Amino acid sequence: MGTSEAVLQVLSGAVPRLFCGDPYFSASDSRCAFKFPLKCSRRRASSYLQFLKYSSMQQYGVRGIGSSFPGSTKVDHSWLHSCKCQKAESVSGVTTEDGNGAWFVDNAKKLNPIDSMVNAPNVLEFQDLQQLKEEKEVFTSSGANGALRDTFHGLNIDSIEDEAWELLRESMVYYCGSPIGTIAAKDPTSSNVLNYDHVFIRDFIPSGIAFLLKGEYDIVRNFILHTLQLQSWEKTMDCHSPGQGLMPASFKVRTVPLDGDDSATEEVLDPDFGEAAIGRVAPVDSGLWWIILLRAYGKCSEDLSVQERVDVQTGIKMILRLCLADGFDMFPTLLVTDGPCMIDRRMGIHGHPLEIQALFYSALLCAREMLAPEDGSADLLRALNNRLVALSFHIREYYWIDLRKLNEIYRYKTEEYSYDAVNKFNIYPDQIPPWLVEWMPNKGGYLIGNLQPAHMDFRFFSLGNLWSVVSSVATVDQSHAILDLIEAKWADLVADMPFKICYPALEGQEWQIITGSDPKNTPWSYHNAGSWPTLLWQLTVACIKMNRPEIAARAVEIAEKRISRDKWPEYYDTKRARFIGKQSRLFQTWSIAGYLVAKLLLADPSKAKILVTEEDSELVNAFSCMISANPRRKRGLKNSKQTYIV
Repeated sequence: MGTSEAVLQVLSGAVPRLFCGDPYFSASDSRCAFKFPLKCSRRRASSYLQFLKYSSMQQYGVRGIGSSFPGSTKVDHSWLHSCKCQKAESVSGVTTEDGNGAWFVDNAKKLNPIDSMVNAPNVLEFQDLQQLKEEKEVFTSSGANGALRDTFHGLNIDSIEDEAWELLRESMVYYCGSPIGTIAAKDPTSSNVLNYDHVFIRDFIPSGIAFLLKGEYDIVRNFILHTLQLQSWEKTMDCHSPGQGLMPASFKVRTVPLDGDDSATEEVLDPDFGEAAIGRVAPVDSGLWWIILLRAYGKCSEDLSVQERVDVQTGIKMILRLCLADGFDMFPTLLVTDGPCMIDRRMGIHGHPLEIQALFYSALLCAREMLAPEDGSADLLRALNNRLVALSFHIREYYWIDLRKLNEIYRYKTEEYSYDAVNKFNIYPDQIPPWLVEWMPNKGGYLIGNLQPAHMDFRFFSLGNLWSVVSSVATVDQSHAILDLIEAKWADLVADMPFKICYPALEGQEWQIITGSDPKNTPWSYHNAGSWPTLLWQLTVACIKMNRPEIAARAVEIAEKRISRDKWPEYYDTKRARFIGKQSRLFQTWSIAGYLVAKLLLADPSKAKILVTEEDSELVNAFSCMISANPRRKRGLKNSKQTYIV
């Protein structure tokens, strides 16, 4: 059977597709899952040092063939007893070559007892699929029949989606025989793994959403519960510990020798709270994304038992208390250091970056929806409601900019000492960058990247603006204006590959001072205005919410022209995103998952409701009262009878 014919049969479902087996599927002791929290809390420093010796990337098996998915597969616990296992060095004489080789399995059932339907004698390699696509391109270029061309175009799109699903499943990580997440990237061309073989909280969000939309709930449930256990892990750097509610940036499943038995191994979860991260930055966004995913899981699966669990309720409260803790700041926005989110390197976003505020607002709404009504939660709910009102007012009033607002700032008076000051943050008009005067369209606007005393960051940050639409921290008019700006500045924000992480890039002396001459964040690269395909899914959710899905569909169509051919890069460089990023990992999991979520949501826009939060009437009324009461003049003792205390 020729390569093209074989692959066509696979795409049509005629031939079963075979994936590599999971090296962790061994007979084991069922106590492992229950030992984990105790084991984590009692792990000694000497044991921790042993974990650092394991730097090689594990080869994780892919579960689920055709229409049978891991989320719906029932595990036979008669063969799964513990997490003690031996790593398979090779299968049927074929070595994995450090986890990057193709697997050829002669006895798949023995390797993977769950997927009993797997019986194909070999694996169709990724190159075969590429060859098919090239053959189809030649055929369509020479064909004169438009119907045939359309047919093969449809096959090409389907093959991209099929390829994306296979790659997503290959990135799955297993712990004690159960799927627990997806690694950040599985790039066979890179010899330096760094921490790309970790499961990142923020990176897993699009993967989790993709699995939820496919009806595969187990991996998301496992991820939620196991990361919750890591929340209580002791975390210390240089004798200092952060707040208890902090969620890890990432974790890795490590296989270590079993105490007292060198011939056996066991699996442990090794989290990173920022102690090992480049720059040692704590992940502020991890806990916020965790709450958002928890709500999405409940809405999609209709399984509310997870969010009603006592330990999950406690985890939500710990995150909220950490975020709502009193401090010195006069603003309702969260004060953070540089690099606390998707932009995790020095990029001048320290202070009150929009991305964190949008996720914070979204997490507050999600948490309020899920918190069980009880006496112990009354004070927390009151503080949460107060913060929601103040935060929405602050973002809408002071972060918003359009041509009218820009002209107003241009005419600001400075050094105003008054409770009625117009220029409350003492912004100097000379801060308005020359590029913005020409770039701002007549129709449209956006939320600026950051606001602090005497400082406005006028850069357009995509994730912050898109999630402000999704979470309703932006008004309806502002949300439409943001999408209007995206359409007006399509050549700058989308160009040859969606979507710019921010605009414009820091260049010259500004780049040197703000980034510290970061060689990875050079102009129009990486976090410095690079283009990130994963942002497709946030764009899609925002467009669907505002009933403008055609914008997202157009962006997806652009991505489909090259993202598969380019091997699913992490990011793209140059102003128009013409180059694959100079240090971009290939087969980046959230690039793959972001595309899949966008396709799934465009196919069924009603499913976007699991991520969207609508502003309730109570908040709208409180917001209106704030404006009419003129908060600039409000002084004196607080009224204990009012519902919201600002």
